[in-house]
Amino acid sequence: RGTHHAKAFLANADRFELVGVCDRDEAKLKNVAGKLGLKAPLYTDADRMLAETKPDLFCFVTQPTLRLPMVELGVKHGVKAIAYEKPMALTMDEARKICELCDRHGIRQTVCHQHKYGGHWKKVKEIIDSGDIGEVRMLHSTSRGWYYEYITHLVDYTMFLNGPPRAEWVVAHLHGRRRLASGHHPSPDYVMAQVGFSNGVRAVIETGPLAPRRGVAERFRNTPVEFWYDAGITVHGTEGYAEVIVGNGWRAVTRTTGGRRMEDASVVFDEAGDTVPYIADMARWLDDNAFVHPCNGQQALRGFEIAMAMLVSGLDRRTVALPAEFKDTPVERMLRELPEDPFGKELEP
Repeated sequence: RGTHHAKAFLANADRFELVGVCDRDEAKLKNVAGKLGLKAPLYTDADRMLAETKPDLFCFVTQPTLRLPMVELGVKHGVKAIAYEKPMALTMDEARKICELCDRHGIRQTVCHQHKYGGHWKKVKEIIDSGDIGEVRMLHSTSRGWYYEYITHLVDYTMFLNGPPRAEWVVAHLHGRRRLASGHHPSPDYVMAQVGFSNGVRAVIETGPLAPRRGVAERFRNTPVEFWYDAGITVHGTEGYAEVIVGNGWRAVTRTTGGRRMEDASVVFDEAGDTVPYIADMARWLDDNAFVHPCNGQQALRGFEIAMAMLVSGLDRRTVALPAEFKDTPVERMLRELPEDPFGKELEP
């Protein structure tokens, strides 16, 4: 992802000058710099890089355990904007601290939910907004990937396709300890949740190996990245449906198709390509006070709250009303409370 972001800044050379690149592994850093032909100074210490380059935008790509320290570095060196990866944190408390820090110091922040810049996401959003599937009633969002690797994607795109309404409640089930051993994305084996929104729409969200297969393009099958592509959202309306499959395009049956399905399987998730317009919108946001970045930190915080409510609901065996305060750290609770799941051991994502 660091390479993808570097390429995205180079692709937006009319808006950004890349003034510094940092990685703790100097050999890997020099290798990437050589491959990309980077002219910017190279660093192995982010604090020093920010002190010497004084950038407007600080973009960092780390595991979620390092989000807050990196944001604090950006605040220390007076950056105007911060862009970082998802999930925005591992606890609700840390996510709120990040947003409070940025708000207090006037820093604009984005979390890289870049999927929605993809052509299939934009097409389905266009179909929904046109009213061609009627009134939206329900969304079904799924991923066979690990919870902390994919959940904020699913929640963010559920909110994106459902429009601006806020979530009012969450009820969820979770089980399985096998994936809690992951050092950076410790996750239950499976989570299934229902989310109620203020506009009356409900969303069912599933992550883990029990989530349904949606099917992916041939080139992604039986590869290590298949789980990233075997995901998506189906939006059900009163007069049809529209669906995004991350690794297999989009499809829809609408009022105007008269019961026939239209589809395009040629458009798939482009991890590097979809990052380019995401970075371009950072420049637009810095230049235009009337524009708000689609991946802004407050939107990410609302999505993260839904994701955390899923874990708390499953652990407490109750419906969680939003907004809510979460005192416990969900990962610590899952390690203490979730039982082993023998059935889950037989499944792969």
